[in-house]
Amino acid sequence: QVQLVESGGGLVQAGGSLRLSCAASGRTFSAYAMGWFRQAPGKEREFVSAISRNGGHTYYADSVKGRFTISKDNAKNTVFLQMNSLKPEDTAVYSCSARATPSDTTRFLQGKDYNYWGQGTQVTVSS
Repeated sequence: QVQLVESGGGLVQAGGSLRLSCAASGRTFSAYAMGWFRQAPGKEREFVSAISRNGGHTYYADSVKGRFTISKDNAKNTVFLQMNSLKPEDTAVYSCSARATPSDTTRFLQGKDYNYWGQGTQVTVSS
């Protein structure tokens, strides 16, 4: 079992930055691939970014590529999402997710790929 707790959300002006954190419980965090997803009001949940269990492979949605950076600190049981050059369309509830995997190369880019989820943190970008 893994419990995930996000933090770092808030209100920021367009062009600003936020750093989201997702702290995980458990002693085998290094065995988990991690993902970030977001859901805006009235919209479906969408993939934002993912990182492999060892952190060697990262993936991004086209809409955030070049602006967001995902990283994973296995020693601190935490995954981060650095968000720069934020836009009003980035406004959403951001949730982190996890799944155990023996592979450091398999891509997990869909919500159905993950079996653990955090409660989410609100990010609001004003224009």
